[in-house]
Amino acid sequence: MAIILDPNAPAPSAQSGANSDLIKDSGIETFVQDVIEPSMEGPVVVDFWAPWCGPCKTLTPIIEKVTREAGGRVKLVKIDIDKNQDLAIQLRIQSVPTVYAFKEGRPVDGFQGAQPESEVRAFFERIAGGPLESPIEMLLEKAHAALAEDDAITAHGLYGNVLEREPDNDTALGGVLRCMVAMGEIENARGFVDDMGDRTRLKTPIAAAISALELAEAVTHNADLDVARAHAEANPTDTQAKFDLGMALFAANKREEAVQTMIEIIRKDREWNEDGARTQLIKFFEAWGPMDPASVAGRRALSTVLFA
Repeated sequence: MAIILDPNAPAPSAQSGANSDLIKDSGIETFVQDVIEPSMEGPVVVDFWAPWCGPCKTLTPIIEKVTREAGGRVKLVKIDIDKNQDLAIQLRIQSVPTVYAFKEGRPVDGFQGAQPESEVRAFFERIAGGPLESPIEMLLEKAHAALAEDDAITAHGLYGNVLEREPDNDTALGGVLRCMVAMGEIENARGFVDDMGDRTRLKTPIAAAISALELAEAVTHNADLDVARAHAEANPTDTQAKFDLGMALFAANKREEAVQTMIEIIRKDREWNEDGARTQLIKFFEAWGPMDPASVAGRRALSTVLFA
């Protein structure tokens, strides 16, 4: 097994946002209380690593991720062999990374070297006695469902629970932003986005949520729907009035009407306001998500108009 030597490399993080009860550092002095005793109640995975080990840096985030997804069914203990050479000798650790699973006070399974996530997951499922159900995915599903039912407060809390476990989860970050927009917390949402790095803003779930924020900002000072509709009906040749109506419809979450209004502008004058209607319509789709029925139907209608 090839090991990349790099004496100046930082050691992998033992926590990485994980719950400290599930993932911790240990050594020869605390091995019994951190590994042997807990293994009497449930499996404990022990990761033997070293700060100069390249494959350890590949394996660490994978093992930590799968441990979190196990939802407490498996604990992870990490041991730096450079600091615990006597323990490594006692357990006959000949290379790193080496991973052992302990049950009832003794090792029952293990592997050496960096492994793909699929193999690590299979290892965890084997020692846990069944498939792992990711609490992250379950929380995200519940959050999506709550937001779809216009329960932004519940969804916000669920997305927040995900971020407590995985602070960089793109889907949860985008979800929190959508909840803020849904609750009318536009200024807070803008501050939330401004605190993000440029690369984070470009990630798909977050970029889509930012589109929703930008649209919300654009309609904040617009007339309400009844006023916008009355103005458009009184001025049928006024394209700007029609556009304002489309934005008001979006703000009122009348998706099909909002799409139809923008499509009418595009059909009448594709180049109006530097392609402004089509640009806003695309933002509608981004804000709603690609699988939303209004997005699917709207893209079909837009293609018909553009390529007729």
